[in-house]
Amino acid sequence: MAVTETPTLVVLRALGLGDFLTAIPAYRGLAAAFPDHRRLLAAPVSLAPLLPFVGAFHGLVATHPLGAVPHAVGEPDVAVNLHGRGPESHRTLLACKPRRLLAFAHADVPESCDGPEWRRDEHEITRWCRMLEAYGVDCDPGDLALAGVLPPHRLHPGYTLIHPGAASCARRWPAERWAAVARAELDAGRRIVVTGGPSERELAERVARGASLGPGCVYAGDLDLAMLARLVGGAGLVLCTDTGVAHLATALERPSVLLFGPTSPALWGPPADRPWHRVLWSGRCGDPHADSVDPGLLEICVDDVVREIASLGAAPMASYAPAAPL
Repeated sequence: MAVTETPTLVVLRALGLGDFLTAIPAYRGLAAAFPDHRRLLAAPVSLAPLLPFVGAFHGLVATHPLGAVPHAVGEPDVAVNLHGRGPESHRTLLACKPRRLLAFAHADVPESCDGPEWRRDEHEITRWCRMLEAYGVDCDPGDLALAGVLPPHRLHPGYTLIHPGAASCARRWPAERWAAVARAELDAGRRIVVTGGPSERELAERVARGASLGPGCVYAGDLDLAMLARLVGGAGLVLCTDTGVAHLATALERPSVLLFGPTSPALWGPPADRPWHRVLWSGRCGDPHADSVDPGLLEICVDDVVREIASLGAAPMASYAPAAPL
C-alpha cells in the first residue's frame, strides 16, 4: 500500500514581534481548519522561541521580509499570505508552487482573485481573521494569549517594566520622560526593570541613570526574545509605546499603559474590552517611519502617564501580580 505524504501548509509572516503576535488568532484558526497538515511559519528565526506558546505550528522556516521561502517547505498544499496585500508577497509564496493560495485579492496576481478586498483602515487583528473567514476558516479575534512564561528566578515578581525603545524614532517617547515616570514608580514603592533591544542598551541605561536606578535593573543589548517574554510575563505593569512589547503585554495579559503616536490604536492597539490595558493617544496620526519623534506622541506628558497608572490600580486584573507560570 502506498504511503500518503502529509500535506504541508505554509504561512508567510516575515515581520516583527508585534506583527507575529497580532496574527495569533489567524494562526489558531488555520490550525483548527487544517488539523492534518504539517503547518510551517515562514518568519524571522528570532521569533522561534515563542512558537511553542502559540500552539499552531509544527515548525518555523527562517526567512526575511519578502525573501524567498526556503526549499524546506517543498511544494505546499496550501500557502497563506499573512504578510501583506501583495503583489510581492503573493509572488513569494507562488514561487513555492502551492496547490492553493489564501490571500487578499490583487489585480496583478490572478491566483488571488478569489480573495477578499484589502481594507486600509482595519485593525491588524481583524484584518487577517476577516481574510481567512472569507475562505471558510473560523477565527476568534480575542484568542491572543500566549501560555504563561516564567520570569527569571533572580527577580522579584510584580516589578514595573519600562521599555523605552521602538523600531523607529517616530515612536520613541523621550528618555528623560521615561526616567521621570520611573522615579514616580519608585516613589510608589515599586521596583523597576528597563528593557531594550539589541541596539538600545545606551537608551535603556540613559533612562536608568535619569531615574537613579540601582545596578542590575537594565536588561538590554544582549536580551533575546525568550528572556524578554519572561521579563514581560513577570511584570506587574508594562509601560511602553506602540511596540512589540505592547503586544507581549496583551498576549501575556499583563497590565499596561501604552503611549500611541503616530499610529492610531484603532489599528494596532490592545482589545478595547480589557480594562487592564490603557492607551494614551493625542488623536493625531503621522508618519510611523519618521526620523524624529512624532509631534502627537510628544503631546503626552509625564503627568498623563502617572495619572493613568494610578487609575489602572483599581481596574480588574490590575493587581500587579505576575502572570501564571507554565
